[in-house]
Amino acid sequence: MNENWALFKRNLSDFWKTFRKNRLGLLGAFLVVTSILVATFAPWLTPYSPSDIIRDEGGHGLTFASPAVHAPLGTDDAGHDVWTQLVFGARISLMVGFMAGFIAMFVGSLFGILAGYFGGAVDNLLMRITDILLVIPDLPLMLILVATIRQMDLKISPLTVLIAVIGLLYWTSTARLIRSQVLTIKERQFVARARAIGAGHGHIIRKHILPQIMPLIVANTVLILSTAILVESGLAFLGLGDPTQPSWGTMLNFAFDRSAVTNGAWWFYLPPGLAIVWVTLGCVLLGNVLEEMLNPRLTAHHLEGDQNMVPRAPSSSEETRGMIAVPGKGAE
Repeated sequence: MNENWALFKRNLSDFWKTFRKNRLGLLGAFLVVTSILVATFAPWLTPYSPSDIIRDEGGHGLTFASPAVHAPLGTDDAGHDVWTQLVFGARISLMVGFMAGFIAMFVGSLFGILAGYFGGAVDNLLMRITDILLVIPDLPLMLILVATIRQMDLKISPLTVLIAVIGLLYWTSTARLIRSQVLTIKERQFVARARAIGAGHGHIIRKHILPQIMPLIVANTVLILSTAILVESGLAFLGLGDPTQPSWGTMLNFAFDRSAVTNGAWWFYLPPGLAIVWVTLGCVLLGNVLEEMLNPRLTAHHLEGDQNMVPRAPSSSEETRGMIAVPGKGAE
């Protein structure tokens, strides 16, 4: 146990030494971490709740009040504080995005590992299912599924429906990526040795294959999070979110439905749009850097130039021919 912990700390230290030299990776990590912190400490960042109505001295609601009238981001058409909705909306948007992303990661990794390791009929079946979902347009299918489930009156929360639909439709790229890597790993010598001593499929997958692909899964999961957050915001903007809970997509939906643009209330629709860009940009930057560091298929290979090649040691006959080809020089 102590040896494993020491190895983990050494690998983590080596990873940090490499990661901290990449400015884009650090910027992405900063954007993601600040978003998570805002969502975590939302009740301490504002004195209001999302349902509170801001009123003037006469007791009337301040509708479409600019930031100059009510700091820091003004109010919406119902007199709600926009900053409060923004920070509390981060909780909903990030929760849906993260949970849907983890579901997509789990399903995609499971399909990829099973298809790559067992091959044959299992591989054909799972990859045909993947191909079918890949060719179906995502947005129309999600709209149909979400609308159908809500019409069935199953007493399921709209947020739960969004999480399930997004998570169960965005795992296909992960499955193909993991499968290709497992196909390579299962042919390595240490896997053949494990089979030779009688190790079962479960043991080989847990102890030999999963540790090899886990860094790749982590990097791909960060990229999926950005997609999940964007999709959640898009569906909520189209009116398929939970109108009783503030999220960035719901804020945009309310802003455009309630004439914030025609009234010049830029503080109503611009902050949630920038928040979506902030967190998705952070996930993309962080995910791309992690993928470059952890994806073995993106490392240098022999087609990239001689500077990345490891020179082959010359044989004794080649050394002899080299000495004969240069007259006047003896063996050093």
